[in-house]
Amino acid sequence: MSVDSGKALSLNPCLHSAPLHSIQSIIYFLQSKGIHHKDFPRIFGMCPKVLTSDIKTDLNPVFNFLSQDLKVPECNFRRVINKCPRLLVSSVRDQLKPALFYLQRLGFMNLEALAYQDPILLVSSVENTLIPKLKYIESIGFSREEAVVMVLRCPGLFTFSIENNFKPKFEYFIEQIKGDLEGLKEFPQYFTFSLEKRIKPRHMEAIQSGLRLALPAMLKSTDEEFNKLIKPGPGAG
Repeated sequence: MSVDSGKALSLNPCLHSAPLHSIQSIIYFLQSKGIHHKDFPRIFGMCPKVLTSDIKTDLNPVFNFLSQDLKVPECNFRRVINKCPRLLVSSVRDQLKPALFYLQRLGFMNLEALAYQDPILLVSSVENTLIPKLKYIESIGFSREEAVVMVLRCPGLFTFSIENNFKPKFEYFIEQIKGDLEGLKEFPQYFTFSLEKRIKPRHMEAIQSGLRLALPAMLKSTDEEFNKLIKPGPGAG
């Protein structure tokens, strides 16, 4: 199936003793749910534990969750699983339902968006990932309500490392860009851009051109658009 067997066996030693017929039954089950054979290398490569799962107690509840809780039609199971294979190795009772409940309490009411765009949030620990990220955003000066609005506008904020993403980018924003919190509140997507590849070089070019650009103009524009902003053509202005 084009799966890295060494990696799969190291991540899931139970595969050593798994009977072939049980692995085949998993494959047939997933195919019955619309998963294609060409999807298996990525799914099993990321989550080899799937191959030793129990269909009745592990896998079936996940598809029931997709159908009943996220309202995903069966014809779209493949799309959701390919977006986030970790769903298949997540406990519905201990992980998926608590995460969905927490996100809905925050205001994530668009089930379609959660299913097709941000299913990674459903496999994120409420206690160890979601709550600490929200608290960090509050800690840099935002109210609870403002922090919630920011993650609702930019759910990717829940996926970033506090140490490796939030802190260095926030420090650069305050110390170098000399921005204010209002700018981040209006454009939380700032944290989604690479500090070294996008934020720093764009900011330095703007400074060298004597410009102070709003965050969206500085970061969202294409290279061509950005160059026009900092180097207006003849007769511009």
